Amino acid sequence: MAKRNPAQDVETLAPGAVSTNGGAAMDGGPSVATPTDIDHSEQPESLDEENPTGETPYDPPPVARRVSAYAVALGQLERVFDFMDLGADMRAYLRTSQRELIVHFPVQMDDGAIRMFTGFRVHHNMTKGPTKGGIRYHPDVSLDECRALAMWMTWKCALMNLPYGGAKGGVIVDPSTLSKRELEKMTRRYATEISPFIGPERDIPAPDVGTNAQVMAWIMDTYSMHRGHSIPAVITGKPVAIGGTLGRESATGLGVTYITRAIMKQRFGRSLDDASVAIQGFGNVGGWTARTMHERGARVVAVSDKFGGIYNDKGLDLRQLQRHIQETGSVLGYNGSDTISNSELLELDVDVLVPAALEGQITKHNAHRIRATIVAEGANGPTTPDADEILADKGVLVIPDIICNAGGVVVSYFEWVQGLQSFFWDEGEVRRQMERTLLDNLDVVIGTTTRRKCDLRTAAYVISIERIEEAMRLRGFYP
Repeated sequence: MAKRNPAQDVETLAPGAVSTNGGAAMDGGPSVATPTDIDHSEQPESLDEENPTGETPYDPPPVARRVSAYAVALGQLERVFDFMDLGADMRAYLRTSQRELIVHFPVQMDDGAIRMFTGFRVHHNMTKGPTKGGIRYHPDVSLDECRALAMWMTWKCALMNLPYGGAKGGVIVDPSTLSKRELEKMTRRYATEISPFIGPERDIPAPDVGTNAQVMAWIMDTYSMHRGHSIPAVITGKPVAIGGTLGRESATGLGVTYITRAIMKQRFGRSLDDASVAIQGFGNVGGWTARTMHERGARVVAVSDKFGGIYNDKGLDLRQLQRHIQETGSVLGYNGSDTISNSELLELDVDVLVPAALEGQITKHNAHRIRATIVAEGANGPTTPDADEILADKGVLVIPDIICNAGGVVVSYFEWVQGLQSFFWDEGEVRRQMERTLLDNLDVVIGTTTRRKCDLRTAAYVISIERIEEAMRLRGFYP
């Protein structure tokens, strides 16, 4: 089989859907060969002619996506490697995941039928501590995507100076098609399959696209039942009643607001007052970003979900919009707004554009039509490397995901610490500590842009890589 470079796939796949859950921050196509990738002339004669790819009967067909998430992650990394003039050994180490787990497991559905599910858990780097990263339930989940998201979590945790490496996991499923009982059974079985790889000192999952506090509660309970005692610190993003932290639900979106407000003041000398904002993805991240920006004076003119978007240049009434969503299940049809597509939302003439859906939304194909002054990455990996270059040439300021949406992992760290100590903070303390952590590290990033004469993304990556490299060299190599 001919070898493929994932970076070559960045702009070759078909467009994908936008998540209603917000990429958490919270955020490709398949990284393994698909039937169309295989040169059968190179296959050995001993292969099963009826199943030449070795796929199990329940493996879903690959889902076409706009970009390969892993290709985007590697492309970003390679640019920083070149900027830092990093050696080949360190490059190989940093681009490689340390552990990758694929699980196939059965679940009995409400009608008695047995359905097979496929799940993943990837540990990218454990140099600075246990790994940290969300669990995603989405039809497009793949090993490729989990590799990319785990890598981005590594950089994010290092940039925030947290004692974590990066991880990510997920199950290929549309959770909206399952009953609550089916969702619980699937979650508990997935948690059982990955339980040897998670734990308070090993790997601490959290919510992501398609999962929530209830799902985290089931995972915590399942893990605890296997160990014979309650272990709240195995998971973050769980309900407050069982050891979760106040302020976790809003953390990622509020963090986007904190960072965007600071950048606007530092770079443009203005506040969020009457700033026009468009938000792609109106789940947890997008919803809280809209709410917290509005509370600070911004005018949210457009939002979208997987069905499409709405626009009103005078601003949307977020309270009425939320009631409309609860009644209809979508932002579409909201009175006092015009219907627009997700692609049109990205191209609106606004002060701040917040891509808060899935990765790979701003590419070389649409970057030249982006008219926002600031792109604040609420999702992970929404901008491809080629698009970064185009936006820079246009003078669009991109606030990279690994700092813009880092509020979620910062508060997850606080929850983990509180769980280990059984000592809990009030919400005011959580927000104060999050804001301080985000803004302190933003100052380091901005200082690096000046000192190293580079953009915000490059500066953030340089800081992350230098911190990991230092930790690695201090620990040494075993054996």
